[in-house]
Amino acid sequence: MEDDEPTVNEVLTYSSGATDSPPDLRLLHYNDVYHVEAGSREPVGGISRFQTLCNYYKGDSRFHGQPDLIPLFSGDAFNPSLESSVTKGSHMIPVLNNIGTVAACVGNHDLDFGIPQFEYLAQQCTFPWLLANVMDPALGDDVPLGHAQKTLIITSSNGTKIGLIGLVEQEWLDTLNSTPPNLIFKSASATAEELIPGLREQGAEIIIAITHQREPNDNKLAEQTKPGLIDIILGGHDHYYQHSLINGTHILRSGSDFKQLSYIEARRKTDGSQGWDFSIYRRDVVKAIAEDAATVELVDKMTSALKSKLEKPIGYTAAPLDARFTTVRLRESNLGNFVCDLMRYYYQGDCCIMAAGTIRGDQVYPPGVLKVKDIMNCFPFEDPVVVVKVTGKALLAALENSVGKYPALEGRFPQVSNITLTFDASKPEGSRILSTSIGSEPLDHDREYTLVTRDYMVRGKDGFDSLTLEGEGGTAKSIVSEENGMLISMILRQYFMSLKVLGRWKNWNASLGRHWGGVHDRLHLSHPVREPVRPGEPGAEELARRASAPEREGRTEEVPSLVGKAQQAERPAKRQKHAGDGTDIHVSDSEDEGSDMPPVAMEMEGRDRELVVMRKVMRKWWRVAGLKGHPAMCDEVDEDFGVHWTRGICPRLEGRIRMVNG
Repeated sequence: MEDDEPTVNEVLTYSSGATDSPPDLRLLHYNDVYHVEAGSREPVGGISRFQTLCNYYKGDSRFHGQPDLIPLFSGDAFNPSLESSVTKGSHMIPVLNNIGTVAACVGNHDLDFGIPQFEYLAQQCTFPWLLANVMDPALGDDVPLGHAQKTLIITSSNGTKIGLIGLVEQEWLDTLNSTPPNLIFKSASATAEELIPGLREQGAEIIIAITHQREPNDNKLAEQTKPGLIDIILGGHDHYYQHSLINGTHILRSGSDFKQLSYIEARRKTDGSQGWDFSIYRRDVVKAIAEDAATVELVDKMTSALKSKLEKPIGYTAAPLDARFTTVRLRESNLGNFVCDLMRYYYQGDCCIMAAGTIRGDQVYPPGVLKVKDIMNCFPFEDPVVVVKVTGKALLAALENSVGKYPALEGRFPQVSNITLTFDASKPEGSRILSTSIGSEPLDHDREYTLVTRDYMVRGKDGFDSLTLEGEGGTAKSIVSEENGMLISMILRQYFMSLKVLGRWKNWNASLGRHWGGVHDRLHLSHPVREPVRPGEPGAEELARRASAPEREGRTEEVPSLVGKAQQAERPAKRQKHAGDGTDIHVSDSEDEGSDMPPVAMEMEGRDRELVVMRKVMRKWWRVAGLKGHPAMCDEVDEDFGVHWTRGICPRLEGRIRMVNG
């Protein structure tokens, strides 16, 4: 993986050395774009700055007299994102079109809202979508899924003919939410060997494979095809920047989320062969790049309807929350632990398994205020949490599937609750688990366990066949079905509202108080909370009284403070009733209506002050988490930091997932 520090400058990733003459082709590559707005960490990304770079490579005087730029996209734009949960992907149409995209490969998330919605969106694009090796017999003989095109020949502004082919991996199918029956998958390498000669016969001088598959499968594509068959593979699906050269074929993936792009110059070899020399430049979309004014206006129109709701402060974290793909898809994450524990305690299950691909933030959320949009961006999927009864044997199979592709950054890697597992990454897939415990006891293959998970997983997606429900070819028994389950984002929003000492739900009632009190009692044993006001501060006594004593005559019942109860014995769980079972605990989404919470200052004045606070909080969290050593960015402090209106969370690592020989 390329791990150079982000820079505003063009970075040469690869060059054959043939840069004296003007290029014969100029390409721009990008893949896996989700969030149109900029982030807070470099490279900040965002379509407005990304568009500025695209405009530069299209029309700067540096490129006068050279061939027109050809932007190519390797898939995943229509989901998942906060905006797509409302627009079902349509907000990305003008974005992709304005970039000037010439062709795209179909990504798995482009089909998240169903095949008909993809076809509707694709028809509005000014470019074709390619997919050569997944056929849908329902559409006719040898017709690709979603009526995509198999191949395409385009002609550059200087007359060069370019052959394009779209290819995906077999695992791509496992990640789709809903697909037609009887789809036919063909090997990517076999499909390339079959179709590319036809492109050459039509005059294609250079062959570009636009793919949506993991790097190892792009490598196999290069290894298993004849040298020179494909000149360059432009890949997607992975979210990092990487270039390699295998069997004479260049393989490139260009980051994600509008945070990077690749600018490519191609020149015909001068040795008489039919090959090409490439110069590949990485561009990071950093804050120093000016935003394109027209695109800023476009983004404002997209997000204005959502902003007022999404900008509301919902909670506070006293610990950095690690949502990076390179963490959650390879090892235990403190955020993964916290969310899995919350899901399990919410439904009082024996254990929880959550596919790491559920966590989409791909960043470390620093200590500080969390907004509604942080939760929605990190957990954008629309399938709910479900509860099933499964055997220990089925659980073991699910865990084997979770670690089977390691160290590939697969979304199937597990984040867990009340499960401890050790696996050997050197062993064959399907036999990597060395030991597994549920709670303090070894996994019993014959015992039935109550598992809390995502509906996506009980539908057998991402290889979780062992969790498939009865009636759908599996053995899992449904307890809380898809119709009655809650979204992870909504469970999180309710939890953060239950921590507040100011601005509580307007319609908070005794049922919610009992339910969330039970969740707190157990959850906070592993993940303690911090009180919002230190003793001696103005108003501390009043806030403490409100936090610890229910209002007996009014509209609310406050959940008692749990700080200091870390050694209290866990009390027996009360069975929660769900829709259809008696007591409905659904809460209106208008939790902030009638709030007496005063305005919260969301922005610090100056980066220096922000860093000071982050260092101090990091040091405190480091000690509480029981981690050895010292984080380099932190200073030793005695104070607690937080806000006055809510308790702060402090998720921790516990050694739930252990790997050997990796």
